[in-house]
Parts: sequence; structure tokens; C-alpha cells
Amino acid sequence: MGKISKKTLIDLEFNSVLERVSDLCISNLGKIKVLDIEPITNTTHLLKELNLVNEYLSSFANDNRLPSHHFEEITSEIHALNIENNYLNPAAFLKLVTVSNTVNETLRFLKKLNKIYVYLHADSTTIEYTQDIVNKIEKKISNFGEVESSASPMLRQLRKEIAVVRASIGQSFTKVLSRYSAAGYLDDIRESIIDNQRVLAVIPMHRKKIKGSLLGTSKTGSIIYIEPESTRRFTRELQNLLFDEKQEVIRILKGLTDEIREYQPLLIQYQEYLAQLDSLGARAKYGHRINACLPKIVTEKEIYFKDAFHPILLENNKAKNIETISQTLELNKEQQIIVISGPNAGGKSITLKTIGLLQLMLQSGLLIPVHERSKTCIFSSILTDIGDNQSIENQLSTYSYRLKNMRDFLRYCDKNTLFLIDEFGTGSDPELGGALAEVFLEEFYEKKAFGIITTHYANLKVLANELENVVNANMQFDEISLQPLFKLFIGQAGSSFTFEVAQKNGIPFRLINRAKKKVEGEKIRLDKTISKLQKERNKLQKTTENLEKEKEKAAEHTDSLSSKQDKIQEKLESFQELYDSNQKMLSMGRKINEISNRYFQTSNKKELFASFFKWITIEKSKYAKNTPEKPTSKPAKKRLKEVEKKKKEALKNTESEILEKVAIVREQQAEKAKKLAKEKADFVFKIKDKVRFIDGKACGIIEKIEKTNAFINFGVFTTKTKMSNLEFVEKTR
Repeated sequence: MGKISKKTLIDLEFNSVLERVSDLCISNLGKIKVLDIEPITNTTHLLKELNLVNEYLSSFANDNRLPSHHFEEITSEIHALNIENNYLNPAAFLKLVTVSNTVNETLRFLKKLNKIYVYLHADSTTIEYTQDIVNKIEKKISNFGEVESSASPMLRQLRKEIAVVRASIGQSFTKVLSRYSAAGYLDDIRESIIDNQRVLAVIPMHRKKIKGSLLGTSKTGSIIYIEPESTRRFTRELQNLLFDEKQEVIRILKGLTDEIREYQPLLIQYQEYLAQLDSLGARAKYGHRINACLPKIVTEKEIYFKDAFHPILLENNKAKNIETISQTLELNKEQQIIVISGPNAGGKSITLKTIGLLQLMLQSGLLIPVHERSKTCIFSSILTDIGDNQSIENQLSTYSYRLKNMRDFLRYCDKNTLFLIDEFGTGSDPELGGALAEVFLEEFYEKKAFGIITTHYANLKVLANELENVVNANMQFDEISLQPLFKLFIGQAGSSFTFEVAQKNGIPFRLINRAKKKVEGEKIRLDKTISKLQKERNKLQKTTENLEKEKEKAAEHTDSLSSKQDKIQEKLESFQELYDSNQKMLSMGRKINEISNRYFQTSNKKELFASFFKWITIEKSKYAKNTPEKPTSKPAKKRLKEVEKKKKEALKNTESEILEKVAIVREQQAEKAKKLAKEKADFVFKIKDKVRFIDGKACGIIEKIEKTNAFINFGVFTTKTKMSNLEFVEKTR
């Protein structure tokens, strides 16, 4: 492959697009991945990336959306696993569990829907699915980030002892608190907490009456805080136990860290996979935001971008509620180079940048805002010369700088190159610079390079007409309103509308007329002729566009109807298959039920096996009869069709008969239900009747009846309810 230089990335504002994409990432690692995106040189890798992003984008309109793959970065935890005798804290282990679960959930989802997400599933097959990490951690760490008591017998015993000591402290403190409070030694607040210990809030004058250790005073000195003597022994014991517990927890965490250490390479792979998914997701979200798609990638050298938008301009205009004009442009063997002319501020440069940026985005694994029927190829190099790049640092003039660019163009240009040059030939004497520009254009043409250039030079417009596979194009301009239309028209050179643009910008008419007198008459007439031709062409183009829109609408309507018809046919076939299957299962169920009931009545195993094998033999012969070998001769095929037709008719008749019978059964069941409901409504409940709530399981006894209410005793509790809510179970004895 060739090269796409950093200068090209800067000229086409590629980094601005990446920044917008990175804002849609859900992790810092995903952002780094997006900002590091560069044009992909390997075609296989590029097509894979494009298909992955396109498949992710399609999930937004799919009922089976990809599960959330949000994750916390575990780089520091992975690094900590490398350090000998180091251990992770419980919170770090929970992050590993979350990452592992997220990856496993994604892998399960993609495996289940591998026919929908073909590329995403294929990309996930290199990732190992395992529950070992989760199982090992969850066995010892709780969901709240604490080491489980069951992690070791020692820890379980220590925590039991800690609970006992804490209970003793509580009992002892409560006893002392009650005694001193009754004696009037304590302040109104009675107690407080200092260093996680309960202390008595003592009035200073009673300090000597209370045995214990002074732990502090209030800010005003009106309260002193004392730990009672009776709780100190328990407190020291608790501190010793807490120390032992901490040491045991550290030992468990070290052991768990050693167990997880062997999974470090897998955790690195997990994090890399989630970061890659985040990058794909951000690119898909950006594609959704700018209504992007994946155009057809072809092997032949051509570009056909229909209804193409510049993504940055599109978003900026959308924010300002301004309409953005799309462009349609095609490059192929017969239209190798396009020379765009037209007025300043008419959209020449933005059209040039649109095509270049979209091609660059596509070759970097990003979807682009074009019509879905667009297509393009992959170029080995994209060369740009856009804007005034005067170099003060290297003391180069604009023209010198552009000549250096032309030198690079001549060195790298070949049949696999796309070049984009804005204001071609400017920066020097118009005649001399124009002549050199002609030579460059001829050289690019001879090298079979594809390209777009913008210019005001008449000699380049003439050359474009003379060269077979080079075409003129222009940006349209409305002479009446003196406003650019921002629409590209291929096939004709455009006027620069120099005087019209000057008039629009407020230059006095007397100065414009003086300027016109200084220009040769032939030049003025040529410019007027071009303007007149553009007006005529604008009318024709509007008519053509309207006809194209009508044609597209008709084609879309036809496609929609065909698609709906196919879906309806598929549903009918699936319903028929489901009905046949259900009927078969019902028949088999009834037969098995019949054989089972006979066995329950007789307990005759011999008869059971004989009946079962006889039924299986009959079913097998039916299956063989219903699935005969497919006929090969024409008469046999014809007979088979007639038999199938008769079967379908018989099936329809049977179906209608069954539906009629089902309707009768449903009516009977409805009548029974009404009768039962009436009986329940008419039933008179009595005290000590056993009842239960409708649809409930627990039974209770009626203790008391007041009008429409009843008091029900369920043994543990008694409740009041309306009798309409009750269901009779058993009469009183």
C-alpha cells in the first residue's frame, strides 16, 4: 500500500471527526483507541473493521440490541498482579468480576445470535469464555466488597467471637448507662461515639463518681466523655480479635490474588476486547448521528458518492438549524479528473474536502453520510494541497510551498492515488503559474491518477475540455439573488461571477463598470455566454431531479411491497408448520395418556410394552408413508402434486371442523364458569366455616360476621375482609 500523510489528515480535518467520535465512548481506553485511529493499510483488516461497525450500527434498529459493555479500567489491577507477594483489595476483585461478567455476557449473546451478528461473533471467537475467575472471587468476596466469613474456618470463628464480644460490650454499656442516668450523672444526650466506641456523656461535676477512662470533652467543656471501666476489658479483647481478623483477611486476599494471577493474560485480553467494543460502539453511534452507512466497496477504480454530506458541516448546520446541501460526484475511468470552477464562496473547497474526508473516513474504518447506493474503491494514497500554507518558519512563500507539494505529488502519484488540489496554479503570475499547472495536470492524467481540483484559471478549464477523461464542473450561482446555490454540476465550466460577487459585497457600480472596461470584450462575452448556459442548465437540472425523485419513490414502493409479500408468505408457512406440529403432539399425547391409564388400572407391564411397541410400529409406518422418496420422473412428480393438493384440502376441512368443536367447548366452559360463580355468590357463610381468599392457599376459620364483612382467624393472625373475597373450603363440624 502507499501512504496517507499527516498533512492529508490535517488538511481534511480528520482529527476533528475523531474527537467527535471519542466523545461518544463510555471508557477512557475506548477514547484513546478512537483518537489513535489512522488509515488502515491492510484491505482485509479494513473491510473487517467496516463490517464490524456496520453490524454494530444495525443493532440500533434491531430488537436484539447488544448488551451493555460498560466497564471500569483494570490496568492498575493487572499491573498489581505482576508484583510478587502483593494482594488486591476486595473492591479490585469486584472490578475483575464485573469485567469478566461483561465479557462473558457479550460472548453468550453473540454466540446465541451468531447468524445476525456474523462479524461480531467471528471477532469474539478468539476470546476465551470462562466462569473460573468469577467463581473463585465470588466464593470469597461478597457483592458488597467484603471478605466472606465462609472464606476460611478461622475467619468464621473470629467473626463469631467478635459478635459475642460486641454483644457483651453492648450489654455492659447499657447497664452502666441506665444506672448513671438514673443517678443524674449524665448530660441530656446521655452517650456519644469516639473512635468507634460508645462513651458516656458525663456532667463535669460528677466526673469522680464514675469509674472509667477519660477520652475527651466537648468544645465548650460542658460535657466530658468517659469509657466505663466495665466495658474496657471487652474493648481490649475486641481490638485483639479485630487485629486477628484483619491478618486473616490479608492472608485470604493474598491466597486469592495468587489464584487469579494465572488469569492475568486473559484479563488483559478481556480489557482489550471491551475497549475495542467501545471504539466500535462510538463509531456506530457517530454513524447513527450523521445518518451514515457503508457504501459498496468495489475492486474497480471508481468513486460514486450520491447525496454526500461533509460530516462536520452537517452537524454544525444542524445545531444552527441551517439546511446542508448534499453533493453527488463520480470518478471513474471515463471521468478520471474533475476540474471545478465557479464563484468564490460558492462551495468549491467544501465539495473538494467532502469527497476527500469521506474517502479518508472510510479507509479508517468509519461509516460515511452518503446514499446507500453509493460505492467506492480503496486508494493506496490520498494526496492533498488545500489552503494557503505559507511557511514563515522555513521562509517559504505560498507558491514555493505549493511547488514542494507538487514535487511530492509527482513522486507518489499513480493509478491507485486520489489527489485533491484547491485553487490549482495560484500564488504566481497567472499566465506562468497557469502554464505550469497545465503541465502538472497533464502529468497526473498520464499517470492514471484520480483527482479533483478547483481553479479560476481559464486555461485549465480549456485543457479539461481537450483531455478525453477530464471533465469540467461548476458550482451553481443565482444571478438574480446574487446567492450561491452550493450545487455541483458536472459537464460544464463555471463563471467566476467576479463582478456579481463584488456587487453582492457592496462594491459601488461605478467601480465595477470601470473594471469591466479594463477587461477585453471577448472575455466579457465568454463569461456572459457561460452564465447564460448555466441558467438554462439549472432549469433542466431541476426537471431532471424531480423525475429522478419520482423514479426513486416508485422503485422504493415496489421494493417495499415485494418485501411485505415475502414476509407474509413466510409467516403463513411458519403458522402452517406450527399448526401441523401441534396437532401431531396432541395426537401423540392422547395416545400415551391412553396407554398410561390402562397400565395404571391393570398394572400389566407386558401389556404396556406390547401396546407401546404396537403404537410405535404404526407411527413408524405412517412416517414412512408420509415421507416417501422424492419422485424423479415427470408423471410421478405430477401425481405427487395432486396428492399434496388433496391433503391440503382435507387439512383445511379438518381445521374448520376442529375450530367449530373448540368454539362449542369454550361456550360450555363459559356456562359452567357462570354457574359456579352464581353458586359462590349465593352461598351463605357461617361462623366457624373453613375458608380461604380467592386464588389463595392459606385456610382460616370465620370468627365473626358483620353484614358483608368477616373476621378470619389464620392461627397466627386475624384479618378483616369482605365475604365476596372469600372462597368456601369446608363446613363447620
